[in-house]
Amino acid sequence: MGSQTGNPMDDQIDELRALEIGDATAQTVSEGDFYLQPQGGLQPQGGARNGSPIQSHSGSHSRARRVSLWAYPATYLLMGINIAVFAAMFFYGPLPALIQHHDWSRLLTAPYSGQTLERFGGTSSYLIQSGQWWRLVTGAFVHVTVLHITLNLWCLWNLGLFGEPLLGKRGLVAVYLLTGTTGMLFSYALSVLTGQGVLVVGASGAVFGIAGILIVLLSNRRLAVPWEDLRSLRRQVIFFAVANLVLGMTPQVLGMASRSPLRLLHMNPGMLPQIDNTAHLGGFLSGLLLGLPLFPRMTAGRDRYRARQRVTFGFATLLLCLFAYALSKFAPGR
Repeated sequence: MGSQTGNPMDDQIDELRALEIGDATAQTVSEGDFYLQPQGGLQPQGGARNGSPIQSHSGSHSRARRVSLWAYPATYLLMGINIAVFAAMFFYGPLPALIQHHDWSRLLTAPYSGQTLERFGGTSSYLIQSGQWWRLVTGAFVHVTVLHITLNLWCLWNLGLFGEPLLGKRGLVAVYLLTGTTGMLFSYALSVLTGQGVLVVGASGAVFGIAGILIVLLSNRRLAVPWEDLRSLRRQVIFFAVANLVLGMTPQVLGMASRSPLRLLHMNPGMLPQIDNTAHLGGFLSGLLLGLPLFPRMTAGRDRYRARQRVTFGFATLLLCLFAYALSKFAPGR
């Protein structure tokens, strides 16, 4: 791996950004592996026989083209929508009263009521059964507490730095919407099967979806980033996904514990956060599946890569609609 300066993660992000993935045009070569040049096509990676990777210029070239963190419009658009929805909810929740009484200790964790969450687009199973299917999409932009939105947007921002160069602006937005909706649909499907109503909100299903597709796309050895860097980035994304799934299970595990140990920890079982791992799992699995058809076209040139994205995302949308229609036939009261 070539020598690097500064923060290693910053350099890796710069290398991904410099790829301008899908911008290259394909060239025919007969031997060797390939890597994607930012302004060229597919070029042989290493010698014609041994395929040894060329690493002497990739790091310096990407650092020379260091891109501002503001050069991620799709990431910030998605974050902005989430913030705008939360700001619109401000006067309908507990925050004004807490601020007025200087009760700063509860500011991060004071929850909005279910009625308010439904009013601003929360994914309520009862309302979906009455025909408000659009809530499967809008629920991914609604949050319960300040801490809830802060953690989700922090994760979205970090994954967006990796995902937007690999997916493009429209691709990242499409993945957010598709995987977020899939997570909500998985949660609703479990509600239909168990007969228990649920109200699910939050961007975490979409965040897990972006993590899932990144795990697939960062496995492509043909990208013009040293394999050690790609593998390092992929490990970070995998760690994020596993750690957050485990954290999501923690309140349920604690809730099943006896009340005595919880009292020793000064914890009230009724106050434990309700985390829907079904939505997380649905988003994550859908992200993995979306990445599979995109993987072989990442270095095939802009037109082919964008065309594969359109077909993949269009087909995924059709499948979600068919799945939702099938659920509507089994939902109680329909």
